[in-house]
Amino acid sequence: MTKQTTVRLPESLADEAEAVARVKGTSVNALIIDALAAEIDRVRQDEDFTNRAKRLLERDAELLDRLAR
Repeated sequence: MTKQTTVRLPESLADEAEAVARVKGTSVNALIIDALAAEIDRVRQDEDFTNRAKRLLERDAELLDRLAR
């Protein structure tokens, strides 16, 4: 299953993405998916990022618990 979204790119970045995708023989959509997947993998391996994410999630859980009372 896929989800459609709109990404607004600066014109120069869109032009460069089109050129890179054309040379790689792929679509801009596939290029964006690959780049986003690589970035998500990178931040998952970043201990500082994961620690901050855990703290935020814990805080959100506390707030939701308070609201549910």
